[in-house]
Amino acid sequence: MNLSKKTIIALVVAAIALILAICVFVWKKPQSSSSSQENSASTQDHPVEKAEVLPYLNLTETKANYAVPFCEKKNCIDVDIQTIKTQDAWLNSWIEKNQAKVIQAQINLKKDLSLQQAINAYVKKSDEWQDKYSKNRAYELHIRTRIASQRNQYVLLQLALDSKQEEITIKDRYYFFVADRKLHKNLTLLDVLKKDQQPTVHQIVQTAYQDWLKKQTADVKKQAPKTLYWGQADWFFDGEGVGLHYQANQITKDAPQLDIYLTTEQTKKILQPQVYEQMF
Repeated sequence: MNLSKKTIIALVVAAIALILAICVFVWKKPQSSSSSQENSASTQDHPVEKAEVLPYLNLTETKANYAVPFCEKKNCIDVDIQTIKTQDAWLNSWIEKNQAKVIQAQINLKKDLSLQQAINAYVKKSDEWQDKYSKNRAYELHIRTRIASQRNQYVLLQLALDSKQEEITIKDRYYFFVADRKLHKNLTLLDVLKKDQQPTVHQIVQTAYQDWLKKQTADVKKQAPKTLYWGQADWFFDGEGVGLHYQANQITKDAPQLDIYLTTEQTKKILQPQVYEQMF
């Protein structure tokens, strides 16, 4: 079969093109494999972070789990602790620990006690009081528990206390506690402050304290300290910012409670940025 010169040239060009195409394919294949391996290695070195999903609280109001010794006296101790149960086991334990702290505070104890142990100590103190004089009445203690605020991992616990001890009646004394559910940690204000903002908080507290002091009775003014330490206060957070709470009789005997509310701007200034972003 005779082929023309043009036909032969065309076949040669086609053959060369086919050879070049095969070479390019063979060269690209290991490159693609190498690139895939690099991407895989990069993914392993820098895994995509998944957002941590905390258990839904699903609050349930209930009576706390404790027992009071059987009483054969005419006047028996009255202890009633209403609590809340959640889906978070750690938070349930944290709530119970703080209830125990509040009970101990009524009898000047500061120990690492369980709720039942704290109640036992409270009952013992009541018995000692009654043993002093036949007409002395047994203690009364009522605690109401609620989650006052919640934002992401941060939870604000409020305990409201009514009591009657040695003829002294207390109504609506409040205690506040803040938890970080992610870290499983009880938080103080110091834990969330910027390192250089303690003087700022001190000044805010002193200004509010002096304004509060001007409105108090002569007896309270006489007994009150010149300055107030913010580390002694409970702290809380709401939709606007953080605040500090001093219970009634905490600053001096017969002094009313003192609540200090920081503005949004003040709160943003003093809190660590990562805390502020998650709390507000």
